[in-house]
Amino acid sequence: MESSTRIGFIGLGHMGGTMAARFLDAGYEVHGESRSQDHARELVDRGLHWHDTPREVAEAADVIFTSIPDDGALDAIGSGPDGILEGLDPEEVWVDVSTVSPNASRAMAERVRARGALMLDAPVSGSVPQVQTGTLTIMVGGTAEAFADAKPILEVMGNPERIVHVGPAGAGQLCKLCNQMVIGGTLAVVAEAFALAKKAGVDAAKVREALLGGFAASRVLEVHGDRVLKGTFKPGFYMHLYAKDMRNVVATLAQHETPAPVTAVVQQMVHATMAAGYGDKDNSIMGKVIVDMAKAN
Repeated sequence: MESSTRIGFIGLGHMGGTMAARFLDAGYEVHGESRSQDHARELVDRGLHWHDTPREVAEAADVIFTSIPDDGALDAIGSGPDGILEGLDPEEVWVDVSTVSPNASRAMAERVRARGALMLDAPVSGSVPQVQTGTLTIMVGGTAEAFADAKPILEVMGNPERIVHVGPAGAGQLCKLCNQMVIGGTLAVVAEAFALAKKAGVDAAKVREALLGGFAASRVLEVHGDRVLKGTFKPGFYMHLYAKDMRNVVATLAQHETPAPVTAVVQQMVHATMAAGYGDKDNSIMGKVIVDMAKAN
């Protein structure tokens, strides 16, 4: 697909707005809609074509992107007389970069298929800085045909080596849930290690530095570990959204009768973090809650 491809973008918040800006910067014609035009004013000033409904965006675009918070929002923008489904042309591609449940994603993909169009679930790993540099990791579910059509467009936002076709519809969302499990479990044990170091009178920052040079190194230790030590929790990814993802993790584990004892403990720490009123902070703040439990500050 060339830059003459018309891009539609529904959901112009923290991530969606940055993605739309990335396409504008790359020379694409971008059509957009969001709950509030105020969120999109800067994008409109930069050339985004504003529409009042998701249907109008679908009618104007060749490829539609959606970035919305949850299953309910996915159904809301897709359904009804003003929804995306009413505006889809046959063989048009809808790429949902949101994180929703695999069940909701598969159900919407089936409705899209019934219209003769194509849908990919393509949740991402990374935040605004990775969008801006085009280095997101993108986990894709859907048909090989739709993936081949959309991959050149996805490369505007993602590292080509980290745009992975995981499997059929819903597989991208399942992969994203696995991603959230690994992040939560790793963050919890990183925070526990820092708490132990502090309680034993050892500099936790030095412990982190040493671990980063060995087999325990990880992006969570590098990035979230630094945030926990410095107490800097400006949102890259909101804790309340992580809590939503973990609810989908727990539901999906139950659906597939998969034991996950570590994730069960992490989910309790998610509850504790939300109960402490930290929903509007970066999800790394869960590490602070664990350190605080040890009275290690």
